[in-house]
Amino acid sequence: MTRTAILRAVPTGIELPREPLDYFRTLARHPFPFLLESQSDGRFTFMGSNPYRVLLAKDDRVTDWRAGNEKTKRADFFALLRDALAEHAVENDRGLPFPCGAVGYLGYDLANRLEKLPHRAIDDRGFPDAFVAFYDRVVMVDRETGRASVIDLTERAPKRAIDASDYADRFGGTPAMRPETERPVASNFTRTDYLAAVRRAKEYIAAGDIYQVNLSQRFATRTTLDPVDIYRRLRAASPAPFGALLEIGSRSIISSSPELFLQKEGRRVVTKPIKGTRRRGLDVADDERLRAELLVSPKDDAELKMIVDLERNDLGRVCDYGSVTVPAIKSLESHPTVHHLVATVEGRLRRGLDSVDLLRATFPTGSITGAPKIRAMEIIDELEPTRRAAYTGAIGCLGFDGNLTLSVAIRIIELHGREACFQVGGGIVADSDPEAEFEETLVKATGIVRALGVDLQG
Repeated sequence: MTRTAILRAVPTGIELPREPLDYFRTLARHPFPFLLESQSDGRFTFMGSNPYRVLLAKDDRVTDWRAGNEKTKRADFFALLRDALAEHAVENDRGLPFPCGAVGYLGYDLANRLEKLPHRAIDDRGFPDAFVAFYDRVVMVDRETGRASVIDLTERAPKRAIDASDYADRFGGTPAMRPETERPVASNFTRTDYLAAVRRAKEYIAAGDIYQVNLSQRFATRTTLDPVDIYRRLRAASPAPFGALLEIGSRSIISSSPELFLQKEGRRVVTKPIKGTRRRGLDVADDERLRAELLVSPKDDAELKMIVDLERNDLGRVCDYGSVTVPAIKSLESHPTVHHLVATVEGRLRRGLDSVDLLRATFPTGSITGAPKIRAMEIIDELEPTRRAAYTGAIGCLGFDGNLTLSVAIRIIELHGREACFQVGGGIVADSDPEAEFEETLVKATGIVRALGVDLQG
């Protein structure tokens, strides 16, 4: 039996600030607050807190918070996700952009639930592999009109996932701070070691193991800024189509991602992989030179085509035969700090399959692994010293109407207490220059370091 989501005006006497972030601070007094921007057609900001259910996956276990009770067991995270989404399935007759649903992130390390992969990289921060909370009441702000509305289920769950006091006890602890380092920003690689890892990746390519692999490095620093201030600064320094702020007690995921992982509307599925990056120019002429260089670069063109083939294959596993197409094989998108090459791949999901089937077939996206995907992930685990946590996973919402919008978790900051970590990488191919690949990671970090007020060269 499906329910109906309703749209109602905010009750008289409640006025939302013009700036959604100011209202979010009010929601953040309650358990598991979230904020998503640029979902659907980009007009709306969605906010919520105090969900009725929460699923948290870590290694081979899933913890399920519901009606104030906590249960942890070995379980199939994706099966539990499907069941929880089905519980509040809705008929979205009014075409609401998000008729309540699940919000959270699927971390890169959740791939270990889908494939048999090695576990050599160190888990030194303890972030969940996946965090998904289920909301039956969502605030929607139309940024064009400034009008705020509440989307509410006609039948709401009577109890919340967790009491506020239990939430503070369970999730409010801050980490023991790491010893001070000589540099204000520390990487999990030295420059020498990163260059050596690129060269090793090229050896795998030369040996025929892979065509391409995404290699990244992680930076850590300290900050006195709170999650909302960091998000505000990141969106100003590095505006991008997909913004997200998720708070899990003392942990936060803060994102301004340029890349669409998956959008599902009805049976139509779209993914938009990014491959190829150049910094923005120092002036108009320099900027145009860099744009033109990126558009005609054989290396970047090859990277993008490899990933397009991989994405076509992944979508083909769950889409109607012959429905997977590439409407745009290569287009250039410009952001305040970088230019990117982007492709568009579409398909029509087979009847009888749902959002979770789609996730199982495509996660994680090939643009952040390499090709072939499984062998590339094995090499990532060998070459990167620490686990990726949320980075290069997916962030967004899965609606109770069966639709979803998920961005790729790049250009993100993972905050735990005062420690802020961010990770940046790039695709390594046969003719990659190790020095250029290292510099590309710094270019991609530009917006993040501005938001945090740090200097990678310090």
